[in-house]
Amino acid sequence: MTQFVSYLSGDGLKRDYVGRNKISYNARLAVVASEDQVFPDHSGFDWKNIKKAMAYNKKKPNRVRGASTISQQVAKNVFLWQGRSKIRKGLEAYFTFMIELIWGKKRILEVYLNVIEMGKGIYGIEAAAQSYFNKSALLLTKAEAAMVAACLPNPKTYTVKPLSNYVARRTPWVMQQMNNLESDPDIQKIISNTNAKEKK
Repeated sequence: MTQFVSYLSGDGLKRDYVGRNKISYNARLAVVASEDQVFPDHSGFDWKNIKKAMAYNKKKPNRVRGASTISQQVAKNVFLWQGRSKIRKGLEAYFTFMIELIWGKKRILEVYLNVIEMGKGIYGIEAAAQSYFNKSALLLTKAEAAMVAACLPNPKTYTVKPLSNYVARRTPWVMQQMNNLESDPDIQKIISNTNAKEKK
């Protein structure tokens, strides 16, 4: 749904869906480190962050702060339209619950890496890897994966190419978080391919 809107608005559409075994281990680790560090532990909703966001938005209604998990972003991007209506938020909660129940974490992460916007008209990690680094998503280094993950809060403004100040500042932080999380056994269960040799 989001990709179609992007195409109609003139941003273009670059997307090439690839399977989990064609996505760099570094990319899987980077987006979890950047976007949803408690991804292995929640059931689709990070209630602690939701409460913080609600309190923030109440104090500063002109600055909306989100608290969407990777699962919620997948539900929104795959099944729904953009917006903040109560109906859409209710449907987002329903689809988030369902994909957590039916797909599981590994599948949700794979879909996330294929549908999320990673630049103006660029959707998914394969399109991002080709556009920014002229290589496949499987070959992304830790630094490259961290750069892409760093743009995710607002990929049209926080650009990888040309490199925005925000992405330049955030990339080292993402890399540090990757180092901190990598040894966590719950993270490893989700990001590792058990049947394929990983390229790190």
